[in-house]
Amino acid sequence: MEDREILNLVGARIKVLRKEKGLSQEALGEKGGFHFTYIGQVERGEKNVSLVNLAKIAEALEVNISQLFAYVDEDMEMTESEAVIQEIVIMLRDSDPSNIFLSRNIVREIVKSSKN
Repeated sequence: MEDREILNLVGARIKVLRKEKGLSQEALGEKGGFHFTYIGQVERGEKNVSLVNLAKIAEALEVNISQLFAYVDEDMEMTESEAVIQEIVIMLRDSDPSNIFLSRNIVREIVKSSKN
């Protein structure tokens, strides 16, 4: 993977998360202590953002820093199953922890019963 590719993928992921949170580039910048033009440059893959700044952006987005790297390569075709899994993860991301554990247990039982 080339340097530019990783910058573009992480930037695109930040943009998706920002939009999911209903934030403008300016609002995200204010929350993270950045100018909105910097956020735009990061989202477009124009800036080689440091780990410290990635941590600040993740905090401003109220996500774990690892979620900034949970991108999907746009060149790869996503299967219908992968799209559904991604949709479930997005729904659970902002759920109450008790709902997350309940969902895990339900999925575990479904998978167990389908193997029998």
